Amino acid sequence: MTKKPDITKEMTTGEVTEKYPATKEVFSKHFGKSCFDCPAFGTEDINLACMMHNTNVEMFVNELIEAAFKGVESAS
Repeated sequence: MTKKPDITKEMTTGEVTEKYPATKEVFSKHFGKSCFDCPAFGTEDINLACMMHNTNVEMFVNELIEAAFKGVESAS
């Protein structure tokens, strides 16, 4: 059984997408596809990104974890 990924709101957007590429869908869903072109993407933490986009951080992190988990499971 695969363990759920440990993603926190303190992690940077770059850390999460690099380690768990499947999470890119969640970023696009909530922040738009252009979020990857933003100069801050990759360096800002999840909490700040959610504040900037008026998105509930707990819900967002849970969606990231689910997407990452599915991505890891399908790669196994």
